[in-house]
Amino acid sequence: MTTAINLATEDDADRVLSLMARYHSEAGFDYDDDHRSAVIAPLLTGSPLGAVWLIGPARAPLGYVMVTFGWSVAHGGMVGWLEEVFIRASVRNRGIGTEVLHAVVVNLRQAGLKAMHVQLAPDAPAKGFCKRCGFAPVDGFVQMTDPH
Repeated sequence: MTTAINLATEDDADRVLSLMARYHSEAGFDYDDDHRSAVIAPLLTGSPLGAVWLIGPARAPLGYVMVTFGWSVAHGGMVGWLEEVFIRASVRNRGIGTEVLHAVVVNLRQAGLKAMHVQLAPDAPAKGFCKRCGFAPVDGFVQMTDPH
C-alpha cells in the first residue's frame, strides 16, 4: 500500500482546520477555531518549527500528521514531537497511519532528525498505535511543564 502524503501549505488551511476540528472533537479537546488557526498558520507558511502533512487525496484528505521541532543535547541535534495524527474513522485500522508516520519519520531522518517524541496520557487510546510505530516509554523520566 502506498498512501499519498503532501506537505500542507496556506492553500490547505481550510482542509487542515476541518480535520483538526474533527480530531479535537473526537478526542475531547476543548480547542476553538481561533486556537486551531493560530497553531497551524505558522506551520502552513513555512515556519522551521514544525510541519503538517495531509494524507491521501488533496481534495478530500483522509487525515493529517503534525510534527513540531526542537533541539536536543541528549540526542545530538534536531528532534521532533509528534503533536497530532488523525485518520478519518471510516478508513482507520487499515495501516494508513502506520505507513504515513513511518514515511514522515524516514524523510525527517534524512533531513537530520535524531529522534521523534510523543507525549501520551497513561490511558491514551493511541498508545497501541504509537508502540506499533516504534515508540517506547523512556524509563526514569518525568515530563514537567511550566505553562507560563
